[in-house]
Amino acid sequence: MSSPRKRPTPVKPRAASTLMVRLDDESKTLLAEAARLRGLSLSDYVRTVTVPQARREVLADREQTLAMTPDEQLAFWNALAGPPTLTEAQERLGGLMRGEV
Repeated sequence: MSSPRKRPTPVKPRAASTLMVRLDDESKTLLAEAARLRGLSLSDYVRTVTVPQARREVLADREQTLAMTPDEQLAFWNALAGPPTLTEAQERLGGLMRGEV
C-alpha cells in the first residue's frame, strides 16, 4: 500500500511591505527634486536608488571588498599616491638608523 502524495504548496507572490522613514525637510525636498528630475514618484525613486545601493553593499561585504563612492575612491587614491607624512618619532628613528645621532 502506498501512502498518498502530498500536493505541493502553491507559491504565493511576494507581498509588498511598507517602509516608513522620517526625514528632515531639506532631505525630503532633495529626494523629491531628484525623483522629479528622473520622472519618478518619490517612492519609485527611493526604490531605484536605495535598493541597488544596498545590494552592492551587501555583495561587497560578502566578497570582503570595499565599496566606495567616486569621491571616496579619489580621496583613497590621493592618500596612497601622495608622499607619506612622517611623525616626529619616525624622523628620529630614521636619524638613528642613518647614524645621525
